[in-house]
Amino acid sequence: MKSTPSLNLLMLACMACITGAPALAQQDAAYPYVGLSGGKSTPQFGEAGMAKRLLPLGVTTSTLTEDTRGKSFKLFGGYQFNRNIALEVGYFHLGQFGFTSTTAPAGTLNGTMKVQGYNLDLVGTMPVTDRFSLLARVGAQNARTRDNFIGTGAAALASQSRDERATRLKYGVGLQYEMSPAVMVRGEIERYRIADGLGGNGNVNAATLGLVFPFGRTPAPAPRPMAAVYVAPPPPAPAPVMAPPPPPIVVVQAPPAPPAPPPRQRVSFSAESLFGFDKSTLRPEGMAALDTFSRDLAGSQYGTVNVEGHTDRIGSTAYNQKLSLQRADVVKNYLVSNGRLEAGKVSAQGKGETAPVTKPGDCKGDKPNAKLIACLQPDRRVDIEVVGTR
Repeated sequence: MKSTPSLNLLMLACMACITGAPALAQQDAAYPYVGLSGGKSTPQFGEAGMAKRLLPLGVTTSTLTEDTRGKSFKLFGGYQFNRNIALEVGYFHLGQFGFTSTTAPAGTLNGTMKVQGYNLDLVGTMPVTDRFSLLARVGAQNARTRDNFIGTGAAALASQSRDERATRLKYGVGLQYEMSPAVMVRGEIERYRIADGLGGNGNVNAATLGLVFPFGRTPAPAPRPMAAVYVAPPPPAPAPVMAPPPPPIVVVQAPPAPPAPPPRQRVSFSAESLFGFDKSTLRPEGMAALDTFSRDLAGSQYGTVNVEGHTDRIGSTAYNQKLSLQRADVVKNYLVSNGRLEAGKVSAQGKGETAPVTKPGDCKGDKPNAKLIACLQPDRRVDIEVVGTR
C-alpha cells in the first residue's frame, strides 16, 4: 500500500497556523465536552511481508489479495481550556483488515487483524470564521492488535494467533463547524502508528465524521445597537455692551466678545456592532453604520475627525492597547476610502482599557465568562469626535 504524504503536509500546515496565532484576550469560558464519530480506515501493514514471515521454509506466495477497507469509530471526551487548546481522551476501534494468499507448493494462508485501544491527545484549534475552525492534534495511543492466521496445504504450519499491545504516536488534522453553542460537527483525518503483532510496525489511517457536545457554554452576547451621543453647541456669545456716553457726540463701545469655539460632535459605536466579538475586521452592519455617519457628515465644514478605539479590562494591557489601535485604524481607513473623508483631517488612537464606561463595582470577577463579557460590553466601543470650523 502507498503512503499518503499529503496527510503529513496538511497536518504540518495546520499546526503552523495554530502555533503562529496570536493569543486572544477576550475568550470563551473553558468547558468540558464529549463526542462520537465514525468513518473508514485504511491499513498500511505490508501484508506481503507478513505472509512471507509466517510461511514455512520453501513455501512462497503466488497471489495475495488484501482487504484494506475497515469501519472505524471512536468515543471521546475532553476539556477546552481556551479558544486554542484542549486535552482529549478517547476509545477507538479501527476495524478489521486482512489478506488471502495462495502458495507454492499448493496451499492457502488467510490473515485477519483487529485494532482497538485508547488515546490521549493535545488538540489545537484555530478559528477561521465565527463558526469554522481548523483542528490539529498530536498524542499517544495504546492499541491492541489481534491477529489470526489460518493456513492450509503447504501453509498449514503458518496457522497461529497473535495478540500484541503497544503505545505509539498518533496525529491528525480536521475541520470543525459550530452549529450552536451546544452542538458541533467535526471531520478529521488521523494516523495511528500500530504494532502489527509479528514484531513489526504499521500505520492505520482513519477518516471520520462526528458530533461534539460541549457543556456549560452560553451564546455570545448579541451586539448592542449603535448609540450616538451628540454634544449640544455652545450658547451664543453675549451682545456687545455699550459704554455710557461721556461728552456729547462721543460714543465709547467695548471691544466685541471673542468668537465662540467651533462646535464639536461625538459619536460612539459599540465594538460588537462594528467588528463582532474580539475581532478587528468590519462586519457588513458596521460598514452600513459608518456609511450613514459619512453621509450625515457630507457637506458640513469640519476641521478634524478623531477616531478612538476602546476595549474592556479582560486580557493583558498590551493586547488590549494593540486591539483598540487596530480597530481605530480600520475605522479611519474605511472613512477615508469609502466615506470620502480627507485623509489629512482624520486621526486614529488606541485607548485600550484606560477609559471604561462601566464603574469599578459594576462588573465583578476577572475570569472571562459570558456574564462578565456581557456586563463589560459598554467598555468595548469606538468613539468618533468631529471638530467643526468657524
